[in-house]
Amino acid sequence: MSHLICHLNASYYYTEFPRNLYNIRVHSFHKWLNPRRKQAHSNMAPSRVLFTILVHLCTVATCLCHNQPRFTAIYAFGDSFADTGNNNFLVTLLKANHAPYGQCFPGRVATGRFSDGKLIPDILASALGIKEFVPPFLDPSLSPQELRTGVSFASAGSGYDELTTVLTNVIPVSKQAEHFEHYIGRLNQAGGEVAARNIVRGSLSVLLAGTSDFLINFYDTPTRQIHYNLTGYQDFLQHKIRQFIRTLYDQGVRKFLIAGLPPVGCFPIQITTKLRFQLSCADDENRDAQSYNQKLISLLAKIEPTLPGAKLVYADIFSPLIDSIIYPSKYGLAITNRGCCGTGLLEAALLCKEFSPVCPNPAQFLFWDSTNPSEVAYKNIAQFLLQHALPQLA
Repeated sequence: MSHLICHLNASYYYTEFPRNLYNIRVHSFHKWLNPRRKQAHSNMAPSRVLFTILVHLCTVATCLCHNQPRFTAIYAFGDSFADTGNNNFLVTLLKANHAPYGQCFPGRVATGRFSDGKLIPDILASALGIKEFVPPFLDPSLSPQELRTGVSFASAGSGYDELTTVLTNVIPVSKQAEHFEHYIGRLNQAGGEVAARNIVRGSLSVLLAGTSDFLINFYDTPTRQIHYNLTGYQDFLQHKIRQFIRTLYDQGVRKFLIAGLPPVGCFPIQITTKLRFQLSCADDENRDAQSYNQKLISLLAKIEPTLPGAKLVYADIFSPLIDSIIYPSKYGLAITNRGCCGTGLLEAALLCKEFSPVCPNPAQFLFWDSTNPSEVAYKNIAQFLLQHALPQLA
C-alpha cells in the first residue's frame, strides 16, 4: 500500500493550475531530453530549457483560463459522483469513510468520497479558482468561509426517484433541494441577506444524478419496471429534474451544469451481473443512457427560456468515459472493465473494506470500485467539462 501509483504514468500527465486543468504529453519535450540531440543543443543550459518550458505552459494557461467563467461559489447535488462525505452523517450502509477509500486523497484520508481521491466537484472547484475541496453540507464543523464558497449536498446512492433512496436510506435529490434552502438560511445568518443573495446568484450548481435510479431501481432490482417501461421511467425522472431546477431557480440560482448518464453498461457491477462475455460492456444499457441523455438535452433547451436569466448547460459525462474505454492508452489507462478495490467486479461501499486487496496502480484503472470511477477518470471528465461545458456559462 505504501507504493501506490496515484498519478498518471510518464506518458500522460495533468498539470493543475489555479484556474484550469491541462494535460501535457511528455513526448513533446523529448527533443530536449534525447541524448542523440544533446550536441545540437549543447549551448542551451538545462535551466534555460526548463525556463522556456515553464514560460510556454504559463502562457497557455493564461490564454485558456481567460475563457472560463468566474463563480462566487460551487454547489454539488446528486449521488456518489458528487458526495464528498454527507453519507458519513447518515445511518446507511453506503459509506466510504474507511480504508481503502481515499488512498490517493491528500493525506490518504478516507473522507467519505467514493473513490481513491477527488471527485468532479472538487476538481472543478480547484480549476475554477473557488476552493481546493468541496465539503459536505452535513459536516457540523463547517466554517463561515466554507459556507460562502460552496458545499456538496449530494448523497451516494441517491437519485431523482424517492423510491431509490428508500432502498438505500440516503438523501434523495428533492431533499437535497430542501437542504439548500436551509443552507441559504445559514448563509443569511453568517453575512446578511444581501451578501447571501449575491453569492447564490453568482454561483455554479452542478447536478450529477440518475445513475443510481437505473442501477438500483430499474436494472438490478427492477422495482420500477412494474410501473414504467424504459421511456416512461426516463420521462418520470426528467420531470423530477424540471422540478429540481425550478426549486433552485426560485432560491436564486442562475447557473446550472446538469449531467446526463454515464455509460452504465460499462460499470464493472453491470458487466459482472450481466455475465458479459470477456467482461465487455452491456451495450443495451449504454444505448438506454444515450437516449436518456438526448431527452435531457432537449428538456434543458425547452425549459431554459422559461427561466429568465438562467443558463442550463448539459454536462456530457458519457463521452469522456466511453472514450477512455475505447482508447485507454490515450489516457494512460490499462484496466477499464473492473475496479481497483478487491476483485474489482462486485466490491463497493462496505464490500470494499479495509482489508480488501487494492491494485498498486489506481492511476491505470478507470474505476476505483465496481460502481465508481477513479480520481484519474474524474480528472478526465472534469477536463472535458472545462473545455466543452463551462465556457457556455460565461
